[in-house]
Amino acid sequence: MERIGLLAGIGALPVEIARAAKKLGYEVYAVALLKETDQRLRDYADDYEEINVLKVGKILKHLKKNDIHKVTMIGKVTKELLFAGKALPDLKAMQILMKLPNRKDDTIMLAIVDELKKIDVEVFDQTALIRQLMPAKGVLTKRQPTADELKDMEFGFKMAKEIGRMDVGQTVVVKDMAVMALEAIEGTDACILRGGKLAGGGAVVAKVAKPEQDNRFDVPTVGLKTLQMMVETKARALVIEAEATLLVESEEVIALAEANDITIMAM
Repeated sequence: MERIGLLAGIGALPVEIARAAKKLGYEVYAVALLKETDQRLRDYADDYEEINVLKVGKILKHLKKNDIHKVTMIGKVTKELLFAGKALPDLKAMQILMKLPNRKDDTIMLAIVDELKKIDVEVFDQTALIRQLMPAKGVLTKRQPTADELKDMEFGFKMAKEIGRMDVGQTVVVKDMAVMALEAIEGTDACILRGGKLAGGGAVVAKVAKPEQDNRFDVPTVGLKTLQMMVETKARALVIEAEATLLVESEEVIALAEANDITIMAM
């Protein structure tokens, strides 16, 4: 039976990956990178370890010790950890960071991919086991977008592509063809809260893949927490990129959207 490593951040996606991998007959060796990693992951992992994301040397040793040659990195891990002082990087993490030309998301992740390659570990496509979670083009809710909402969806989609091109973020909040908030280091949820409050209700949230998206990491994802933030700020519509965005807990997400008169569209 083939083993795969699962480097897991926050959210339901690591659980979805582990569940899918087990159905396909893989042995799952999970590493929880943060205290907030979903504990349900234990139910699907053949081996479960908690190693802080900044202890890169320890993670590499763990993979090598367990003869892991394929891993996927999935779940939310924000860069604020590097600046907030909540955990200290180990020597290997410091060596990697010191060599970086900048601290963009892709720069950091590609450096980690290179370190894994040095110990004969391949990072595979995050979506390989869960492509069924990526909706096709169309409106996913009963309520269709209004003409004004559709204009904001198209506008927000374009703006999100632009910040993705610069590797800044993947989420934009707009209203009446004006940008309320752009996602940066704070992450999607905080961006929605900030932009939604500035909009005073009626905002449209757009989340898309980067123009040169590397599916080994940072594939755009929306889930129940996304919708909860939208409900809190009285946002009206969510647009995601069709066949390029992971929609987690889709039944619960759509039910919450329906209950709050929110439109969801894959564009």
